[in-house]
Amino acid sequence: MPKSKRDKKVSLTQTKKKGLEFKQKIIEDVQTCCDKYKHIFLFSVHNMRNTHLKEVRQSWSGSRFYFGKNKVMALALGRTQEDEYKDNLHKLSNQLRGQSGLLFTNKSKKEVLSYFDNYRVADFARSGNVCQQTVMLDEGPIPEFSHSMEPQLRQLGLPTCLQKGVVTLLKNHTVCEQGNILTPEQARILKLFGYKMAEFFVTIEGMWSSNGKWEAIADRPEPIVPPKVTIKAKPRDDEDGMEDDEEEEASDEEGT
Repeated sequence: MPKSKRDKKVSLTQTKKKGLEFKQKIIEDVQTCCDKYKHIFLFSVHNMRNTHLKEVRQSWSGSRFYFGKNKVMALALGRTQEDEYKDNLHKLSNQLRGQSGLLFTNKSKKEVLSYFDNYRVADFARSGNVCQQTVMLDEGPIPEFSHSMEPQLRQLGLPTCLQKGVVTLLKNHTVCEQGNILTPEQARILKLFGYKMAEFFVTIEGMWSSNGKWEAIADRPEPIVPPKVTIKAKPRDDEDGMEDDEEEEASDEEGT
């Protein structure tokens, strides 16, 4: 059947697409920052959370962050030695991939590494993350949960029942095992029990200086994490609410 000429899709949204002008503005801003600041640090974000990244930005108010537009930033710096904006910037742009960004600052390498080596914020792990630990639950009563929570806990795979009106775990239970991919049900259990297994942190991968020198920075020391833990429930104000976590995850996927 031929398509009717009246069959036209009309967009009702008032949001304008970020076109060529927006990208050109980013290119100009990045190149201006190359002239303004002494150092450019390449960083990678792990377990991205917009709220935590915002805190980092506020702590470095005298500096400038660019994150989430790798191809445009690489174009601004120059992808090859022939079209690079300044000497050796192509070495930096070739490392822009994944959850990476640029920090323009006049602070020293020592100050930058010291700050980011010590900035780690615990947060709830999300489905799809790799389990950093094997997490166990001991059998017995869980009075922190109301009796109305018992069906939801059972649906998540926990061997629970009501005994004298108290939610009770019938046997020891392994929530997740180290190295495995976290499922949505496991992530919900960890959040219900108030256990924050993930960490938001930023690693510095390299540094470019205004004298044209590019330096790759070796892996930084990581904190020791126990391979196996047994957790207990913590009182929660919103035992049956997971909507906030879903909204945060959606906003983090949009980028900064």
